[in-house]
Amino acid sequence: MQALYQLDVQGSELLKQLQHQFRHEMNCDDFVQKLAFEWTNGTWDNLNKCDDLINSCILRWKFSRLSPVDKSILRLSVYQMKFCTDIPPKVVINEAIEMAKKYSSEKSPGFINGVLDAILKNIQAG
Repeated sequence: MQALYQLDVQGSELLKQLQHQFRHEMNCDDFVQKLAFEWTNGTWDNLNKCDDLINSCILRWKFSRLSPVDKSILRLSVYQMKFCTDIPPKVVINEAIEMAKKYSSEKSPGFINGVLDAILKNIQAG
């Protein structure tokens, strides 16, 4: 989520630098590093698809008005629900709510939950 936030703010040329930065700054094993980069890269590669799903489910909101943190949480979660079928959607939604509690505003967890529930129904409907 933090890498997606940085990419959104600073641009896609940062992607390779983020992989290097993550490897040196985070104290985690190779598997976690690889997974984090795969999710970041996968989300960024499918950004338009993720944004389209988000746009279709945010009622009375404009995508451009979303906070960069909420946008990053939603993008990662949508990517995981749509393309990482080994992760149960309810786990994705729960993790997104926890990230919103930790990194975003007081109202964000409820907003994130509502949007992701609508997106999950959209995905399941085909």
